[in-house]
Amino acid sequence: MDGVYNTELTAPFDIFQHTQYRENIKQMNVFTVASTDDPILTFEGMRILPDFNYVKDSLPQIDILVVPSAEHHLDTDLEDETMINFVKEVDKNALYMTSHCDGAFVLAKAGVLDGKVSTTFPSDIDKMREMFPALDVRKEVLFVHDGKYITSAGGAKSFEAALYLCEYLYGAEIARSLAGGLVIDWKLEEVPHTIIE
Repeated sequence: MDGVYNTELTAPFDIFQHTQYRENIKQMNVFTVASTDDPILTFEGMRILPDFNYVKDSLPQIDILVVPSAEHHLDTDLEDETMINFVKEVDKNALYMTSHCDGAFVLAKAGVLDGKVSTTFPSDIDKMREMFPALDVRKEVLFVHDGKYITSAGGAKSFEAALYLCEYLYGAEIARSLAGGLVIDWKLEEVPHTIIE
């Protein structure tokens, strides 16, 4: 959506796309979706042409949905019924639903975080607790994994949350390889996180 923050979009995109350069794993087919065919203008001014329009196109199966943060995820975006309903529909069959920064507000608005533990951008945790008082929103962690839901603090830490999912799916060696290819120091045990078994 317009106003998406570059890092929350490009960090998981980069990590997941790099699975194509690893052998002996099921490589990810990474693509972007939007509710338009027009270029999306990010908050920082980059124009991105969506691969698919989820309003009218036939989409590939979405096993992992990434909801990056955007400028209006605390206000007008939460009134976008088309987007919220898209998230609800994807949730029915997706294996993992992930968010970075204030993307957690979209998941919360869609109702998919009900009964789950989550997190969001550090300075917006109190706002999320206020808007969604029934949710268990954690502070002082960079990401939370509860069931099929992974929410992260966002920003540069979006890389860590994406690497965590790759380690969960592919193992530590592949995750370290992906991190090394992007010159990221990756040691899961050094990243403050919460995993709900």
